[in-house]
Amino acid sequence: MREDKRGGRRLPALSGREWLSSGVAAGALGLLAGFVALPLLSLILWTVDRESWSAMSSPVALQALALSMRTTAVTMVILISVGTPAAYLLARMDFPGNRSLNTLLELPVVLPPSAAGIALLLAFGRFGLLGETLHAFGIELSFTTVAVVMAELFVAAPFYVRQAATGFLGVDRSIEEAALVDGADRLTTFLSVTVPLAFPALVAGAITAWARALGEFGATIIFAGNFRGVTQTIPLAIYSEFQRNLDAAVALSVLVLGFAFTVILCVRYLTSRAAERRP
Repeated sequence: MREDKRGGRRLPALSGREWLSSGVAAGALGLLAGFVALPLLSLILWTVDRESWSAMSSPVALQALALSMRTTAVTMVILISVGTPAAYLLARMDFPGNRSLNTLLELPVVLPPSAAGIALLLAFGRFGLLGETLHAFGIELSFTTVAVVMAELFVAAPFYVRQAATGFLGVDRSIEEAALVDGADRLTTFLSVTVPLAFPALVAGAITAWARALGEFGATIIFAGNFRGVTQTIPLAIYSEFQRNLDAAVALSVLVLGFAFTVILCVRYLTSRAAERRP
């Protein structure tokens, strides 16, 4: 028997088999953590040793960073405006085709990014299903900055809608009903009661979707191309700089790593807050 310091209780000692199982599990965890940590540590050490951060001031890096910030900002405005009511409908309304729509919206998560880019090109490209009609009116979408936003929206939407729907499902309906009884209409109840209660989940979903949009590569390079200052986002700049300036590619990669680390911390915090608010 051994004493539990937190509660003063005595717990049974681990048997030899349990110690072996714990050791194997700890070893597996250490191997996995080391496998993930070593490449990331190599990125950081390279910037320290080679002073590659100076490459971040290059025009290519600055243009890619600025373009990524603009396109992901537009993507998130569209996604939150459209995805929030869509997620509420999917979470709260039981209608024919609900499951099919959920499945459809989840498809970009498992679809290879390159396949997503080809699908967008065949739909909205100059000779695509809808693109040919748009071209007749002088509207070109493929290989433009608009195409970057469309590619980011396509791959990021499921991450926001899924998290937002989960947040809406966790809201206590009795609170909404009380607001309706007090005289509030459904829109007011949604904006002043439902959204605030689901807010941590909505923000977590938005941050995750933004990170996915920021890291998008495959769909963007196929549907929008890799044109500096027009469609070359950070991931595309990393790919291009890797072929001629490794220091710049490493510096951009570390920058994205910093974004990703911050995103994970925020999502974990907001997800825990959302769980605490559930009855």
